[in-house]
Amino acid sequence: MTTLFTDWRAIPEAARGAIAALGNFDGVHLGHAHLLRTLHAARPDAPISVVTFEPHPRELFRPDDAPFRLSLPSERHAALAALGVDRIFEIPFDTAFSHLSAERFVQEVLHEAFGLRHLACGPDFAFGHRRGGDVVSLAAQTEGLGIGLTLVPPLADSGGPFSSSRIRRALLDGYPERATEELGRPWALRGVVQHGDKRGRLLGFPTANIQLGRHLEPARGVYAATIRLPDGATHPGVANIGRRPTVSNTTESRLEVHLFDFEGDLYGQELSVALHTLLRGEHKFEGLEALRAQIGSDAGQARAYLLRKLGG
Repeated sequence: MTTLFTDWRAIPEAARGAIAALGNFDGVHLGHAHLLRTLHAARPDAPISVVTFEPHPRELFRPDDAPFRLSLPSERHAALAALGVDRIFEIPFDTAFSHLSAERFVQEVLHEAFGLRHLACGPDFAFGHRRGGDVVSLAAQTEGLGIGLTLVPPLADSGGPFSSSRIRRALLDGYPERATEELGRPWALRGVVQHGDKRGRLLGFPTANIQLGRHLEPARGVYAATIRLPDGATHPGVANIGRRPTVSNTTESRLEVHLFDFEGDLYGQELSVALHTLLRGEHKFEGLEALRAQIGSDAGQARAYLLRKLGG
């Protein structure tokens, strides 16, 4: 079972002595999995941990940027746990912490607070106030502290290194299949179901409504999707991401998902919605009857795609 620690000043003695991969781990893609495998190979005798930050530093330093996150904490935790991570040291990244020097970060956090025995990171890892630390200074300081260090070249394919930025581009361009290839699993948004305007129910397709919040907004449109409930059950469905131009004048996009052959109350529950393929882009229809007919067609296409690709 993976254990989460969010107060770096209060790490219990039993949690010390791990080995750790360093990074933001947004999306937890195949490059991150390669980093963790390499770390484990270096010290197979020690429990694996990651040292990461929440929120993402970019969210602190550039708060006016559009949301860009591939994975928020709960989805990131689940993905790291699936890769065999024993401990997640999730450091609250606020203004005070951002002023911590690179030297103090290594000495006070990695060494004294976490008691780490071995580290792994990519060659471009930078840390500390104004990103004042790099892998050269990290190597020099960890050597003096008796901490091992493995620098891991990025995993790459014909398109270049796997990266969170590359996955974001694929999603923004409407290609969740590419994101699936680079993540090793379909990209999923996770959020709590909220009350909507019940219009989907009136159209014959009740939907669970989830705010995108800090998630990246992928290409707007209709997707074949699978939805995982809190109890672990997974259901096929169809998802719409966008502003619903036929029925609303809002400028805020939302995620609406219809679960096939499902009856139940999902309000207040946290769902994980995985996007498999973009069926069509966002479109404004002439009226509700045209919209109802299109939703029926979308649902049929999503069923057929999921049956063909996933067997259900």
